[in-house]
Amino acid sequence: MSPYPNLLSPLDLGFTTLRNRVLMGSMHTGLEDKAAHFPELAEYYAERARGGVGLIVTGGFAPNKTGWLLPLASKLTTSAEARQHRQLTAPVHEAGGKIALQVLHAGRYAYHPLSVSASSIKAPINPFRPRALTNHGVKQQINAFANCAALAREAGYDGVEIMGSEGYLINQFLAERTNKRTDAWGGTPEKRRRFAVEIVKRIREKAGDDFIIIYRLSMLDLVPGGQRWEDVVALAQEVESAGATIINTGIGWHEARVPTIVTSVPRAAFTWVTGKLKPHVGIPVVTSNRINMPQVAEEALSNGDADLVSMARPFLADPEWIRKAETGREDEINTCIACNQACLDHAFKRKLVSCMVNPRAGHETTLTLAPTRRSKHVAVVGAGPAGLSTATALAERGHSVELFEADDEIGGQFGIARKIPGKEEFAETIRYYRRRVAVTGVKLHLGTRVTAGDLTGFDEVVLATGVAPRVPSLPGIDHPKVLSYVDVVRHGKPVGERVAVIGAGGIGVDVSEFLTHTGSPALDLDAWMAEWGVTDPEQAAGGLTERRPEPSPRQVFLLQRKKSGIGSGLGKTSGWVHRAALKAKRVEQITGVTYERIDDDGLHITVDGKPRLLEVDTVVVCAGQEPVRDLADALRAAGLPVHLIGGADVAAELDAKRAIDQGTRLAATL
Repeated sequence: MSPYPNLLSPLDLGFTTLRNRVLMGSMHTGLEDKAAHFPELAEYYAERARGGVGLIVTGGFAPNKTGWLLPLASKLTTSAEARQHRQLTAPVHEAGGKIALQVLHAGRYAYHPLSVSASSIKAPINPFRPRALTNHGVKQQINAFANCAALAREAGYDGVEIMGSEGYLINQFLAERTNKRTDAWGGTPEKRRRFAVEIVKRIREKAGDDFIIIYRLSMLDLVPGGQRWEDVVALAQEVESAGATIINTGIGWHEARVPTIVTSVPRAAFTWVTGKLKPHVGIPVVTSNRINMPQVAEEALSNGDADLVSMARPFLADPEWIRKAETGREDEINTCIACNQACLDHAFKRKLVSCMVNPRAGHETTLTLAPTRRSKHVAVVGAGPAGLSTATALAERGHSVELFEADDEIGGQFGIARKIPGKEEFAETIRYYRRRVAVTGVKLHLGTRVTAGDLTGFDEVVLATGVAPRVPSLPGIDHPKVLSYVDVVRHGKPVGERVAVIGAGGIGVDVSEFLTHTGSPALDLDAWMAEWGVTDPEQAAGGLTERRPEPSPRQVFLLQRKKSGIGSGLGKTSGWVHRAALKAKRVEQITGVTYERIDDDGLHITVDGKPRLLEVDTVVVCAGQEPVRDLADALRAAGLPVHLIGGADVAAELDAKRAIDQGTRLAATL
């Protein structure tokens, strides 16, 4: 019997059947914006359909130009465009899957001067103020949604998803925060709901009865002035009556100051919200956000919280997620760790979306691991992310690979990262590679520090030897109260009640979070909800309440030489979360620091020309890294081809995304 009887069971929708209960959630990759990229997008979807996904939802397509996210971004407004979309739908159907087009109108989130909304209220994350729609303009928008859905059917799609959450146009009509109208489209909850309901009604009329209509409903707005729970329930019921086939869960607006999808959010943190709505409607409901492994998805379904699960980034990480679950190979799943580094951070930088742990995502037609024509004997030195990605990809291609690691376990810097509160998911990548090493036949040598002489019999040598913490030139740096971040996080050396952290890059921020937590809120949903002020939406509109973070067990000072804001170099979609967490823990952040000396009294610094003594018990040094590549010259002298990757190549601010990508691409070429 399957360990996932609910997850892998078909779902009969009456006029069509989904082969399982897994919906691949919408993820805008950037390939949608130009038809020239449709062949790559087609293979991206097809690979996931071949992997067994029940229903794929595309990235968002605007129903008209006012709905563009960016100028000249994706839209579906003409039959000519619909014909181009057939190159996306046909491969999915050939693989036995189904696919729905997401219709997304950005509203006031549109990054261009054509933007419109319910009211002329500028979003805090956008410099453009939208134009308030007239009554006629509202009706035009409804027609645009319906026409887009009809074109989607013409293009071969099995249905559409109406984006009614995340703070986009429809959500803007629903919330009093953004809808100040007093006409037929605002003024009361019933009138604010009318826009969404009319869109569903018109799409059902235009697209026919045998067409999937998913309505993405914002169940927790997580912003002041958000919807009350009774309004959410009423909307769900009215959307069902209007003709929706499925209701999907939306959580939070883009401007919300509550994280909803980063790695520190507990797994399945919002399934309870879907479960709260489910008894009020008769159509299937989908739960979403931070569901990344089969057992998590199965539990949500078996508990009765939902009828389907939606996952987007997990299918960036592993297109064979379903097939592996079906065949009992869960330990081979390349788990999404919700880092956002190559997906959402890329999207917000207007770069093509990919995946840190799977660089092939979005590059399926160009980054291939084809079988090698001539097997080589390759040594990979260092079993951190760079070395592991290289070794396993080389072995997958048919090379004979030996992987040498001086430590007694694999993982490298990920072994440190997984100990940071909120980054426990990084252990999943280590687990994945541990299994991948076994499956691909890589010969692993742990606790082995090799010399150049040990490697003379190999055809190629890849140095993925990583980094060592940089020791700054500072009087007193050898004082007993000074520790490196490796001492503190990996080796658990004791730290005092007052701590100065030197260096406020990514590692300094992580160490500060490590020092200010007594436990792991990522493993405790109640503690996480209290920390970020999330509550039952029946108790507070939008599910938003006062934050009650646990106090830090120690006082922490986080210092940097630069005068720019601390954490300014962190990822766009996760950096603000770290900064907010440090503020909640009352970490004193000091910029423009000149370090003078360390002695028995503490850390002596100068700030703005004024001397200051931080009377600390411990100083933790996070002042950068140096590449470890001692073997390179000796290997080259011996005539061996040497490849430097990861931290051994570039040590500036650790970058696992670059390391894994670099290793995979090197493996594809050897």
